[in-house]
Parts: sequence; structure tokens; C-alpha cells
Amino acid sequence: MKPLRWFIALLLGLLAGAAAQAHKPSDSYLAISVQDGQISGRWDIALRDLDFAIGLDADGDGDITWGEVRAQHRAIAAYAAARLQLQADGVDCPIEIGSQQVDEHTDGAYTVMPLRFACAKDAKPEALTLRYTLFADIDPQHRGLLNLKAGGATRSALFGPQEAQQTFTLTEISRWKQLLDYGREGVWHIWVGFDHILFLLSLLLPAVGIWQRQRWQPVDTFRQALWDVLRIVTAFTLAHSITLSLATLGLVSLPSRLVESSIAASVVLAALNNVWPVFHGRRWMVAFAFGLIHGFGFASVLVDLGLPQGALALALLGFNLGVEAGQLAIVAAFLLLAYPLRRSAFYRRAVLLGGSLLIAAVATAWLVERAFNLKLLPF
Repeated sequence: MKPLRWFIALLLGLLAGAAAQAHKPSDSYLAISVQDGQISGRWDIALRDLDFAIGLDADGDGDITWGEVRAQHRAIAAYAAARLQLQADGVDCPIEIGSQQVDEHTDGAYTVMPLRFACAKDAKPEALTLRYTLFADIDPQHRGLLNLKAGGATRSALFGPQEAQQTFTLTEISRWKQLLDYGREGVWHIWVGFDHILFLLSLLLPAVGIWQRQRWQPVDTFRQALWDVLRIVTAFTLAHSITLSLATLGLVSLPSRLVESSIAASVVLAALNNVWPVFHGRRWMVAFAFGLIHGFGFASVLVDLGLPQGALALALLGFNLGVEAGQLAIVAAFLLLAYPLRRSAFYRRAVLLGGSLLIAAVATAWLVERAFNLKLLPF
């Protein structure tokens, strides 16, 4: 009974998280440059996150205007400055925030704050220590994505409640460390990307069964299930790697609303295909076709980081490897839990059919929200 309890907990956890995360997870983008003894930068923070933290929508109409943002510039600067500290070689560098602007990212409007750190004049630090605690008290899933330029090289880092403070040596840059940083972001992105997870899960749920005599029958061997899973995962990986690369390199660009709506639609169709099978023997084709759209969703993080050309190859490799590592962890957990339950009526009726209908319902709400810019889910 242990696999049953674990599978129920996993499915309910994914659905609860999916309902709460209908949109792209909360991120901010911090760019810092060390050049000629000066440390400066730019900090992009989503207006929707700031509205939740300090209240920007003064009239409560659900639409944050430029006037409402401008009226809160001082409050925004004070809130942000209190949650970012920088030290150069162990010495505090007070933060100075310039005139704010608004910019559009792939997932909406962000305030853009020019930064200057008042370190010792003409200092050439060997190490920077950053402490980042933005939204740590209200959103444990928020992450800060750092793009640090120093010594003619670029590196990235990921900040969150578990890694609020990090130190960077400027005199020596490890490309291996950079690769790991991008890889961590890839793992994080797939694990909090509930739409990606539910799409993959919708394709995997029938993998321990086979469609015969108008119903799902359990497979006889683990090898059958594994082969089906490998085809699906390989097709999905190949497809999203293609569009992730094209989008990050700037060769192809699609509107964010179209991409996010299409991803939601892919989850709906994949889940309903389990209830009324059309592609029961060719789910790998579905994985490939919709994987092309999911790749544009993965690319949003790397595009918003604004990486220089010299860092793109490393970022793409690390991020893609991270996505695959996170994806394989999900697949392994699924197989270990689903295979022992494949012959039970509970799996066929409650998990495969009932779970697919629940996934389709959540994804339908996403689709309406994203396509028409509405708010349906009370989260």
C-alpha cells in the first residue's frame, strides 16, 4: 500500500501546486557590472509581485497604471533596497537606486531600477558578496536571477530563501561553476513549472498500460512501460531543445500570451487523450509536437536574463541539462510508483481517468486565464 499512498500524495501535491501557480513562477532579474572600479547594475522586478507586497493598484481595478507605479517609486525603492546588500572584499557598499522605468518581459510588466553601489572610490574588488532577500517573507518560491559581468566574463547565479547569500570571486571564473548555475536554474524551472510537469504526467499516466478492446489494460512487463516512457521523454526533450535554442538565440520569437495559452491547451489535450484515446499508440508524436511549444516557455528565463553572446552556448547547455535532470527525476518517481499499481482498479479509474480529468480541468482554467487575461482560480 505504500506506493499507493505515495502516488496519491504526489498527484494531489502536483494538482494543488498547479492550481496555485497558473502563471510563470515569481522571478526578478538582477544585472551587476564591475568595470573600472565602479559597480553598477539594473534590477527588474515584476509589478504583480510588488503589488502583492506593497500595493500598487491604488483604485483596485486590477490594472496597474504608470501613474500608480510612479506614485510608489519611493516606496518601491525603499522596499527593494532593504532587501539587497552588497559587500566588496567584506566592506559594505550602500545601494543607490536611480529613476525607475517600466519594461515588458515575457510574462508582463516589470519596474526597472538602475543601481549604483557606493564602494570605495576606484576600488577593484577581488570578491563580491551579495545578500538577496526580496519577497523571502511572503513567497518562498521566489527566485532572483543574477547576471554578473566582471573581468570580461559573465556568470549567473540563483538566489532564494535557501541561498540568500553568495560570494563571487572576480579574479577567477570557473566555467564549470557557471554550467552548474545554469543547470540549477533548469532543474528549478521544470520543478516549479507545473504546466510542464502536468503535460508530461498526462503523457506518462497511460505508460503502464496499453489500449486494447476499448479500455486501458496493464502492461505485462516493466520493459514495455520503460520503452513507452523513453519514447515520450526523448521526443519531448528533442522538441523543446530545438525551440529553446532558437528562442534563446533570438532566431524565433512568439508572443508570451500565445506561448502560455498554447502550453495550457497542450495539457488539456494530452489529459483528455487519456479519457478518449486518439493517439494512444503514438503519444510520442504528441510529446514532440507540443514539446516545440514548451521549449518557448523554457526559453523565457534565459531570454529575460539578457545574456551576452559569449555566454549563450554555456547557458543553453547548462539550462538544458538541468531541465533534463529534473525531468528524469520526475519520470523515475512516476515509474517506481505507477508500475506496482498498474493492475489495480484504483489506478485505472481514480489515477488514470480521474487524475486526467482533474488535470484537464485545471489546465482549462489556465487556458481561459491566459488567453483572455482573466482570473478564475482563487489563488
